[in-house]
Amino acid sequence: MTRPYLIRESEAGDKEAFVTLYRAAFPKEDLVPFIQKLLDERSGVVSLVAVIDGELAGHVAFTMCGVDGGPGQPALLGPLCVSPDHQRTGIGSALVRRGFEVLRGQGINQIQVLGDPNYYQRFGFRSDDRLAPPFPLPEEWRDAWQSVRIGRQEPLSGTLVVPAPWQHRKLWGP
Repeated sequence: MTRPYLIRESEAGDKEAFVTLYRAAFPKEDLVPFIQKLLDERSGVVSLVAVIDGELAGHVAFTMCGVDGGPGQPALLGPLCVSPDHQRTGIGSALVRRGFEVLRGQGINQIQVLGDPNYYQRFGFRSDDRLAPPFPLPEEWRDAWQSVRIGRQEPLSGTLVVPAPWQHRKLWGP
């Protein structure tokens, strides 16, 4: 049974808790420097946390991006992180769905993700060949580049333009 949790925007005081959360959830990857840079941007990032008994149990970030070659402002989902103690309890899904609500309220119509299709299809994500990622993806990752429309706008076409924290090739390949 999942304990009650609160979803809220992240706050400056959450920085230390992010270190603990990300190191526990991704022990083989050091995402902490990336998360810190991303959250230092603040403008153009929707950052939501799930809190249980005052402790961070999960986090999701959505970064506002642009499109080279066309109009539109998609958001990029990632990273999504849930504490190992709270995985498979619905917290990750709740964070993503709440993010969709926030973005819809901001007029965002399309969200991109580079992630496991088996997980993200539950939110309506499908493989995307219209809006290219900022860096070429390995062939085996091609189906992991996905999008979902959350508004009425036509699908975006061109190449995704990402802010500085995302402009590192290592985030886009093995």
